[in-house]
Amino acid sequence: MSAFLRTASRTVARPAARTFSSTAQRPIARITIIGNLADAPELRASSTGREYLRYAVASNSGQGDNRKTSWFNVHCFEPEGRRRDFFQSLSKGTDRTMVMVEGEASMANYVDNEGKTRQALNVTQRNIEVLRRPNPNASGEGEHQQPYDVIVIGGGHAGSEACAAAARAGARTALITPDIHNLGVCSCNPSFGGIGKGTILREIDALDGLAGRIIDKAGVQFKVLNKRKGPAVWGPRAQIDRALYKKYMRDELESYPNLSIVPGRVSDIVIADNSDDPAADGAKNKITGVRLESGEVLPTSQVIITTGTFLGGEIHIGLEAYPSGRMGEQATFGLSKSLRDAGFQLGRLKTGTPPRLAKNSIKWDILEEQLGDNPPIPFSYLNETVSVQDQLPCFATYTNQATHNVVRANLDKTIHIRETVKGPRYCPSLESKIIRFGDRERHLVWLEPEGFNNDVIYPNGLSMTVPAPAQEQLLRTIRGLEDVVMLQPGYGVEYDYVDPRSLKRTLETKAIRGLFLAGQINGTTGYEEAAGQGIIAGINAGRAALSLSPITLSRADAYIGIMIDDLVTKGVSEPYRMFTSRSEFRISARADNADARLTPRAREWGIISARRWTQFTDDAQRIADLKKILRNTLLTPEAWTTAGIPLTAKDPSKRRDGFDALRMPGVLPTHLTTANLPGIDPLDFPARIRERVAVEVVYEPYLKFQEAEAARLRRDEDMRLPGDLDYDGIKGLSLAEVGVLKQARPESIAQAGRVEGVTPAGLVKLLGYVRRFVKAEEGGRLWKVGYGWGGGFGGVDAKSRLAASEV
Repeated sequence: MSAFLRTASRTVARPAARTFSSTAQRPIARITIIGNLADAPELRASSTGREYLRYAVASNSGQGDNRKTSWFNVHCFEPEGRRRDFFQSLSKGTDRTMVMVEGEASMANYVDNEGKTRQALNVTQRNIEVLRRPNPNASGEGEHQQPYDVIVIGGGHAGSEACAAAARAGARTALITPDIHNLGVCSCNPSFGGIGKGTILREIDALDGLAGRIIDKAGVQFKVLNKRKGPAVWGPRAQIDRALYKKYMRDELESYPNLSIVPGRVSDIVIADNSDDPAADGAKNKITGVRLESGEVLPTSQVIITTGTFLGGEIHIGLEAYPSGRMGEQATFGLSKSLRDAGFQLGRLKTGTPPRLAKNSIKWDILEEQLGDNPPIPFSYLNETVSVQDQLPCFATYTNQATHNVVRANLDKTIHIRETVKGPRYCPSLESKIIRFGDRERHLVWLEPEGFNNDVIYPNGLSMTVPAPAQEQLLRTIRGLEDVVMLQPGYGVEYDYVDPRSLKRTLETKAIRGLFLAGQINGTTGYEEAAGQGIIAGINAGRAALSLSPITLSRADAYIGIMIDDLVTKGVSEPYRMFTSRSEFRISARADNADARLTPRAREWGIISARRWTQFTDDAQRIADLKKILRNTLLTPEAWTTAGIPLTAKDPSKRRDGFDALRMPGVLPTHLTTANLPGIDPLDFPARIRERVAVEVVYEPYLKFQEAEAARLRRDEDMRLPGDLDYDGIKGLSLAEVGVLKQARPESIAQAGRVEGVTPAGLVKLLGYVRRFVKAEEGGRLWKVGYGWGGGFGGVDAKSRLAASEV
């Protein structure tokens, strides 16, 4: 029998375990088969009328004359839906679709073409992985030499969003990952979102990304942070079930149109000379493929690297250090060398994760319980509700002086705290907290569940790298953890990153055309920041493969735009994390209105589904209708109060419309969600629509000012600068300004103004130079960059403004 047929160590329960029998009519063993589809999945019906898919797998073993092929008939009882449609789309052929099937084997009788009764081994599918899919645009003879338009390296949060976005853009996309079982794995905390980060997730969803929908299915608790403050700084957050999140993400990617998942490790990028390309824009080389560790080269024109902490990764526990990107997983070193050889400047950053604790060893009854919001607010605009019915609680506890003393006694026994490599400022290790905030008596610790059927607890706030025995001693000084069992010690990870100033705002590298970087390789920290970069890199790589123009998001458009602008303009000296305080436009760019900001643009780019657009237009119509009702509703303060919107006024007879009522002191957005007003039916206007309208009504007077600022910013962003601009030839710039501009290579006048070290006077010199000598192409026409002042240089003094007007 095939070498790929493996019998599991446990047999199927009922019937009882027994040896293999050629006459058995019932399941006899759990097996795994790897092979090519010999027959494409075909929909059939059983004698009871139950529908199932039937297909055949051909598995080869041996070499040369000893090569043998074994055939297996497989039955799959997959309910009607997207996954069944995906299975039915798979094509047969020994050089086309390769699968790995796990299931229950049984022997069955059948009658062959000669009327003889024979026996065959049947398999009832329990799980299937598609290891290789054919090029969907190829047709036998004349297949494309380049099977993939876009190749994504790494299947974490950046890689998952990147490959899906490239596929949605219409590019034939491959995701290369060492282990298909780790797609979308959450390496650190079992949670998503928060202040600033939650807004990024809503923006990803507005662009038809994956994370929001997966979180809504895998979440165990949902809570909006900062709810006591204004809506501009609200932070949607969710605790998730690790296993469910990974399962749903894998299901999504395995059945995603235009996407193939390729098991393997990339050792090198393959590049060629690009100096003769008239559209090079300073890129001296271009991507032509990737080389796997097996030596195989996969040709492509677009590559996205999303290696996370695996790029030159090294784990630290106490004084021990060993190469790894995540506990128990191999680091990647070949790509670091490739990037250095290509001229990129690499640095080192570090992060860490806390120990994992046994749930049943914690004294829950003496801890502070923290519950989720009721009702929970979904992350995805496509969902009215989330999957979880009974949310799991989190619990709070605190460190104390005894905890801190254990840390101080072991600071000389950990190499991770060395200051030559920077760690995250806003999510520091416990050692860093004790060193930097030595006067603090205690630090907050959140005990977070890792899933519904999971006995592991994640102690958020206790990231540490002291030796494992010290970690156990430390944990037992904390209230509620006196008898705790540590399942895995905390550890630190040190890894390579590429200076993000070597990137364009599209996340394509300036030096190599077709090479994109996304995620922690660019110096960020967090799932959300990685996913936000991944979706932009994926869209642009997909569009580049199809010879379409790139897309960018400005600081006024989205938090994702702010993050990318910060990275490519200023670089990083420590892991970058998103906060609402980084945004100049947080009143207009909020978590609740990401769809209004981005979904229409995503439709122009061709990356959203019909369902997404229908949902958006329906919501937009309901918002407009509700605003119209509120504008036309005139009531006295007493009538508004009776309806559920509390008003106090000096003149009780003065009638106010709904807009004025919502802007009165003491009125909150939640008041509109529960108000009983004429013409507002809860079925027509659900709570999320009403709360959103209330927020927009309150912020409307202030939005006009931000819209004017955003328009000025966009005009300045339109003043493009060539990627190969000779800054040495611009008279009047200081040597320091020339140096930082050459390093940053800003893409616009607006970005140049944000480069640290460029003075207002230097910006005027740059503006004058490009006005006189530089032309840029827009919309097929040549136009002079800097056609108008734009009004966006608020920091320019009067003397410099006068000089600019004379340029």
